[in-house]
Amino acid sequence: MSDSRVGLTVTHRRYVPYSHAHYAGNLVDGAYALGLFGDVATEVCIRTDGDEGLFASYSDVQFKAPMKAGDVLEVSATVTRVGTRSRTIDFAARVVCRGRPDKGESAAEVLAEPIVAVTATGAVVVPPAA
Repeated sequence: MSDSRVGLTVTHRRYVPYSHAHYAGNLVDGAYALGLFGDVATEVCIRTDGDEGLFASYSDVQFKAPMKAGDVLEVSATVTRVGTRSRTIDFAARVVCRGRPDKGESAAEVLAEPIVAVTATGAVVVPPAA
């Protein structure tokens, strides 16, 4: 018996402002993606259970490529397991657009292939069903 909530995917897009650069080269710290994962997980919980839920833990986080100020990130969450009150979710943050300061102050481009910057697996909990 499969649960119809398994496979649900929610996607957000977010421009990374220059005010969020944390390191030289306009790099953004990896925790920036984790905050976005929390936002997309909240929408997953609302859609699956009618409640914002609570992020409980990460079982895996992989920082695969840099995120920079001027990027547009596409953040997705896919439900992979549904328990009585817990949900396991796979996350990915992909760079879909990147600033091109080498071409001009406000130059940017859409990337032909998104760059996977961060992946994770996490668990959320929701209140018991009424």
